[in-house]
Amino acid sequence: MSSGPAGLLHPVAGAFRGIARYLQGVMGADAYRKYLEHHAAAGHSTPPMDERTFWRDRTDRQDTNPQGRCC
Repeated sequence: MSSGPAGLLHPVAGAFRGIARYLQGVMGADAYRKYLEHHAAAGHSTPPMDERTFWRDRTDRQDTNPQGRCC
C-alpha cells in the first residue's frame, strides 16, 4: 500500500461504493437490475420489460396490493 493521500483514496472510494450499493438495496433502487438478472437466469422466452415499464408495473402492483412499507 502506498503512503499519502493517493494511497488512501482507493480504499475510501471502495467503502463509499459499498455503502452506496447497500443503500440502493435498502431503498429498492436496484430492483430493476435484480429483475434483469432474474429474467436472464430464468430463461424467459419473452424480452424483459424496459426500465420505465418495470417501475410503472412495480408501483401499480404496490398500489393495488399494499404491503408493509415505511413511507
